[in-house]
Amino acid sequence: MRFLPAVVGILGLVGDEWKRPYTPGTGRWLVIGWEAVALGLLGWSTVEQFGLAGPGVRILATVIAAVWVIGGFRIREMGVYVGPAGLRIRGLLRSRTLRWDEIAHVRLHRHTHKLGHWQIEAGMTVLIERRDGTTVNTELWAQGVDFHTRPQLFRAVYRELRERHLAASFS
Repeated sequence: MRFLPAVVGILGLVGDEWKRPYTPGTGRWLVIGWEAVALGLLGWSTVEQFGLAGPGVRILATVIAAVWVIGGFRIREMGVYVGPAGLRIRGLLRSRTLRWDEIAHVRLHRHTHKLGHWQIEAGMTVLIERRDGTTVNTELWAQGVDFHTRPQLFRAVYRELRERHLAASFS
């Protein structure tokens, strides 16, 4: 039981050190619902394809439900969090924490997709430039589920991240 506080601390489940400077958009719940439907169809097609019955169906349903609950939790928690020590970026599969002194700049980046000779605009994202020259993508996208209908919130979050970084740089 000694390892439990360490696990809880690593997962960031306790304490209020990390705060997300914005409320998640309602689009997240649509994504979680969409995933439930997709996993339900996957389960149904698996049962039909392999002729599962009885315990096989129950095991498959349990596994799919567990994947949906864990995935839904991660989707709900995705985003950028700030704290006195730095910035935490929670993605779908992993999280990374950057101390303020590791960050050189917080900047906007106009993302484009290249398709042959064409470039397709994908919108603005927030990019973190580290002091070692590498860049870190964030979950903050102006056209994403959190900010698509709230562009002023995207700009406010970007400003807050820059202000916190500047305040930490001069303290």
